Parts: sequence; structure tokens; C-alpha cells
Amino acid sequence: MTRVPEGHSRPLDRLLSVRRLTSPVARESLAIWVAIAAGAAGATVGLVVFFGRRAPLSGDWSVGTAAAILTAVAAGLACLVGLARSTRTTHQWMTQRHWGWMVADAVGLVVVHGAIAVMACLALFRLFQEAFTGLTVDGIASTVMLTLTGTVAGYLGFNSSARISTRSLSTLLALFMASGMIVSMLLAENPFWWHAFFSELGTGQAGILSFWTFNTTLTVSGLVLTTLSSFITQDLFTWARARARLGIRKARIGVLRWSLFVIGLCMMGAGVVPINFSDPVHSTFIRILGVVFIVLLASIQIWLPGFPPAVYVGTYLMLGLGIIATLLWFPLRYYNLTGFELAMGGVIYAWLVVFIRNLDAVLTEAGMGDRARDAAVQEAVDAVDAVQETDEAAPPVPERPAAAAVPVSTAPFTTPGRQPDGRPAYRGWTVGPGGPGGPGGPGRPGDPGGPR
Repeated sequence: MTRVPEGHSRPLDRLLSVRRLTSPVARESLAIWVAIAAGAAGATVGLVVFFGRRAPLSGDWSVGTAAAILTAVAAGLACLVGLARSTRTTHQWMTQRHWGWMVADAVGLVVVHGAIAVMACLALFRLFQEAFTGLTVDGIASTVMLTLTGTVAGYLGFNSSARISTRSLSTLLALFMASGMIVSMLLAENPFWWHAFFSELGTGQAGILSFWTFNTTLTVSGLVLTTLSSFITQDLFTWARARARLGIRKARIGVLRWSLFVIGLCMMGAGVVPINFSDPVHSTFIRILGVVFIVLLASIQIWLPGFPPAVYVGTYLMLGLGIIATLLWFPLRYYNLTGFELAMGGVIYAWLVVFIRNLDAVLTEAGMGDRARDAAVQEAVDAVDAVQETDEAAPPVPERPAAAAVPVSTAPFTTPGRQPDGRPAYRGWTVGPGGPGGPGGPGRPGDPGGPR
């Protein structure tokens, strides 16, 4: 057993805790356990729901529908487990804010993972149903399918949130946004919805499924964008403080943070209040979003100095594309409002992806990116190993010998309190010639030869 030096137990315990949380082996082991639990839940659902009956792969009361619900729950719960692990290691800053921000971030990430799992599952089972027309499966096959889908959803959901970063979150957001919009288009019952405008998908005129898919996608994307703004600014604050210590022009990170936060709130507002509910409110959210984004791009050199010139050039080019897209809609009337909304959405997310990739490159070059954090964690793990190796190599501390007992005299006393030779005895201790009361000794008061 490793010997912990006195006074070093608490730091070593902290390092051991870091090692357990950050170890790739421990992370993958936990991912497997989560996947096993999700697979067991899938098997249970399959045995209960499809016992003794046959079901199609896609459609009402199908295996695909049950699998979509199962994967949504499995991916969401696995995401929570992975996020809890992540907030104890590389993202401790998430728990140092007000609890409301943490709840909002967790809700957004859980809904995104669950929604992606639902869309992927429904699309997969619909594809196989089209490939195997008329196929139905019994309870055993249904149970196997649910077990597999639940296992995959649990494993991927855990790993996605346990390794969450600015880049992976932006990719997740883009994937969710694009998938949600495409699914809402495919679910539209009115094939001519695009003759009006893009928000027609969220009015209910294109169908109830399209209505819920479009507005949910818009609302959750806005919520996740506010979370992404926290990740981006957390990365940039470290870089900005390093520049400030060197006396270089200070970056105004708060401008980016609040701009992205306002854009996210406007997206949420546009999703919660569809255009058929209140045209003025919905349009106000969209206008504020557009103005904030244009000002953000136009002033990038003011609030973010020190980035590569290519970032500024690319930003201004995208701003120019946005202006051209606006002119093609009005006053040129080249396309309708739907085309304009698609063009502006593409410009916004293209800039966001390019900006985040360059941000990651700048932080990596400055030694502050994800690799630097991984290296810091590895240093902590190495420190644990070094302490343990030092303790194991150190010689054992010799035990302090016990004090030797002084023998008790067993000689018979001819006189109480006196030794056979006439010298006094004190509580059974033998008194030597030089001891108290002995020849040459001081004795005790009242003893012969002692002080009076």
C-alpha cells in the first residue's frame, strides 16, 4: 500500500481524484457502463412493448417510434452524466456561476442530444422501411433493435458531453440546426410552403409536425447559442488577460459575449412566438438579431484586436455577402423572403464556424487551447505518479523503540521501607550506592544522612 507522507494527504487526494476523472481509460470505462445501462433499458422496453406481436420498422406504433423515444431519453441522461464529469475537470468554470446558468446550459445540451438522437433514429428506420417494403418484425427482433439503438445512444451521448469543447459544441449546434430545418421541410404537408417565407414552416399552415419541429429547433438552437457564447468567451478571457499583462491593446470580450447572447435570445423569441401568433413581435426579434449581427461583424477589429488579418478579411467578405443577399431580396426582388432567410442563415453560421476554428488555432498557438488543457491534466496525472513512486522508493520509517522497563526489586525487606543492607527503598525501586539515600547520595528529608 502506498505510504502517504504526513501533511501531503490532501493534495495527493486531490491529484488522485483528478487522475480518476481525467484518465482516458476511466472515461471509456464509464462510457461502456452507461452504454450497458442504456442497452438494458432498451431490452426491457422491447420485451414489454413488443412481446407477442409484430410491428413495422417505421410509422405509427412501430419499432422506429419506440427506438426514437428510447434513444432520446438514453442520450439525454448519458449527456447529463458526461456533463457532470466534465464540470469537475476541464469545465469547472461552469459550476462557479449562478446555478441558473448551469441549469440552462444543461437543458440546452440535453435537448440537443436527445433531438439529434430522435431525428437520426427516425431517419434510419424510415430508410430501412423503404428498403424492405412491407417488412414487420416480431418481439425478439424488436428487442434486439431497441437494445442496439439504446446502447449506441448512451455511449455517444456520454462521450459527446464528457469531451465537450467550443469546437465540438459549435459542430453540434450546426448539425442540430441543419437537421431540424431539413426535417421540418420534409414533414411539411403543404409542398408550396416556400412560396411565402421560411417562417411559414412554423405557422402550422405547413402541418402540425413541421410546426413543432421548426419552432423547437429555433428555440433550442437559441438556447445552445447562449451556452456556446459562454464557452467562446471563457476561452477568450484567458487569451485577453495574457495580452493585457504584456501591455498589448485589450480585447473587449464582453462585446462578443453579449452580442451572441442577444442573438440567441432573439432566436428563442422567434421560436416561442411564431409569426402567425404575433407578426410584430416575431419580426422585432428577427430585426434585432440582424442589426446586432451586422454591428458585431463590422466592429470586429475594435473588440477583437490581435487576430490574424485573414479573419478580418473573411469577416468583411461575409458582411458584404449579407448586404448583397439583402439587395437581391429588396429592392431587386431576385428571390422571395424564403431565399433571403436561407442566405442570411448560411452567412451567420458560416462566419460562426470559421471564427471558432480560428479561435481554436489562436489559442492552440498561444498554449491555451484544448491541447494545452489536456497537457495540464496530464501534468497533474504525472505528479500523482511521481508522488507515489517517491513514497514507494522511500525507506520505511523505523519505529521508535519502547522504553526499557526498570526491574523491580524482589529482595525481601527486613525493615519496611529499607533494603537488606539498611539503605532506603523508594516504592520498590532499588537504590544504588550513589542514589538518593545511598552512600554519597543526598537522601530524602528525615532519612539518615539526608537533609534535615
